[in-house]
Amino acid sequence: MDRQFDVVVVGGGPAGLAAALEARKQSPEASIVILERDRALGGILQQCIHNGFGLHFFGEELTGPEYVDRFIRRLEGTGIEVWLDTMVLEIGGGREVVCVSAERGLVSIQAGAVVLAMGCRERPRGALGIPGTRPAGVYTAGTAQRLTNIDGYLPGKRVVILGSGDIGLIMARRMTWEGAKVELVAEIMPYSSGLKRNIVQCLEDNGIPLLFNHTVTRVHGRERVEGVTISEVDPATRLPLRGSAQFVPCDTLLLSVGLIPENELSKGAGVEIDLVTGGAIVDERRQTSVPGIFACGNVLHVHDLVDNVSVEAMIAGTAAAQYARHGGGCGAQRAVSTGRGVRYVVPQRISAGAEGKLDMYFRVDNVYRGETLEVLCGEEIVFSRKKAVMTPGEMEKITIDLNKVRGDLTVRLAGESQEVRRHGKA
Repeated sequence: MDRQFDVVVVGGGPAGLAAALEARKQSPEASIVILERDRALGGILQQCIHNGFGLHFFGEELTGPEYVDRFIRRLEGTGIEVWLDTMVLEIGGGREVVCVSAERGLVSIQAGAVVLAMGCRERPRGALGIPGTRPAGVYTAGTAQRLTNIDGYLPGKRVVILGSGDIGLIMARRMTWEGAKVELVAEIMPYSSGLKRNIVQCLEDNGIPLLFNHTVTRVHGRERVEGVTISEVDPATRLPLRGSAQFVPCDTLLLSVGLIPENELSKGAGVEIDLVTGGAIVDERRQTSVPGIFACGNVLHVHDLVDNVSVEAMIAGTAAAQYARHGGGCGAQRAVSTGRGVRYVVPQRISAGAEGKLDMYFRVDNVYRGETLEVLCGEEIVFSRKKAVMTPGEMEKITIDLNKVRGDLTVRLAGESQEVRRHGKA
């Protein structure tokens, strides 16, 4: 079966929903479809029953299901089609989207514009190379969250958590509240990769230890996890220190060791990928290196707050609707590079003719206190702000006036080092 749509949104999570709704607002007559592989819309937020969502976007505190329900309700009467249980197989040249479902079979969709909103996946145990057997009781934190919050199963009663990502921190609290004993959270880095508020509310308020510069060096048990070996690591090399190993009895190990943007479809479509973020390289409209294909949300770069996901998706949805109506290519672009202390910046490119205010999002590569953030255009400083604290776990945002810049930009922390990493050619 062959179909045509002006805008095809791949993914029905918070990013995809916001993008589709904004595309409808920009183009009331456009044909729009959301392709979602799950049985329901909402993505990962359906299992995030804790509160803390929506403070920035809606101005009130919501749970994950409540937050995403606001967007699902807005779909009513918009004419946006929603295809559930639909797996996108590939995005070919000319924006041909091939998908399959039990209801429709194999479908080829010709899209005027495509919005990539596939989200991200968790890094599994196999990517870590932890020695030991392969017993039951080793889960990613997100899998444990789904088992607990949606399926009604408690994954274990005595738990060790490896990694201090936000999902791991939240599951430390959730498992404690469900009656399990969380022995500790081990973090291989000297800082947490999660939000400070989650460290306080989830760990400190529940008396759960957080060990920096520690990792799991062995899993014990044959049929079921019987314990893990925790070792301190050298802060410079991340290698275990001799004599630091200690055995911690437990029946469950949860892994919260990073998220990977789901960009297999993006790569198949020829989209250029940023090696640092794992997501697409985009301009200020969130257009990728392939004209007419846009990206937003966690498939672009991993966010801490879903509120920022929604704002970014609205940018992509607006641009996709405009592209479907008027066409156009990428055109001449200015490069955005990272300098000292800055791990990545989004967007990585800016259209040469872009004007007005631009929000730029970035993460630092370590914990910095009392540093000055600078944005340079050539040798000229076009933005400067001193920050009390910056950590890798908190995404930063700055706003610059594009009317005052006409060349390539560099985002860095002020200091002696002038090293710059390039994110593609202008």
